[in-house]
Amino acid sequence: MEKGLKILNWAEEDRPREKLLLKGKGVLSDAELVAILIGSGSRDLSAVDLSKLILSHVGNDLNQLAKLSVSELQKFKGIGEAKAISIVSALELGRRRKITETAKTPQITSSKDAYELMKPELLDQPIEQFWIITLKRNNAVIQKRIISTGGISGTVADPKIIFNKALEDFASGIILVHNHPSGNLKPSQADIKLTEKLKNAGNLLDIPVLDHLIFTDDGYFSFADESML
Repeated sequence: MEKGLKILNWAEEDRPREKLLLKGKGVLSDAELVAILIGSGSRDLSAVDLSKLILSHVGNDLNQLAKLSVSELQKFKGIGEAKAISIVSALELGRRRKITETAKTPQITSSKDAYELMKPELLDQPIEQFWIITLKRNNAVIQKRIISTGGISGTVADPKIIFNKALEDFASGIILVHNHPSGNLKPSQADIKLTEKLKNAGNLLDIPVLDHLIFTDDGYFSFADESML
């Protein structure tokens, strides 16, 4: 049986659980929240002091704390397997919450929104790629679809493939995106002709092309913003 100092034996103002109930979770320090997870400290340290020690070990960085394994946490005197599992589980829930928030369906309200959406796919991309963003009627994103991958100087965008994917998604509109690895933001004549061709095809299918972005690591060119659609 563990002989550490239990929270219920502390002075009331030092009890994290009671503090949370009386004053709300926002007033608790990181150490106090961790102390609630572990429940009691060691023979020499209270739960809060033990939590402070653990946090100090990771530079008071919760992201670093989340990287510690159960066995690594058990190296701290007073942290057994059950307490280590509690810490790991709590931080894993926090990580999953962050992922869930990120995964919420974005809505495109400007060319900048589309540019930011494509950064994970196209930032630092050394070869040219052609993508489409399929959208619902309210401009909420359905998904990002890669159409083709080319060489350093160009890629092929087949209208049949583009609108086949848009139809599969039951899209109400699409945004075209391709990158220029060279960093050149100026659209080529081929870019302009392709945009016009896809715009006309989209009008026939009632799936309008809402924009065409030329993506570079340092910025973007929007056909819609430049009144070229």
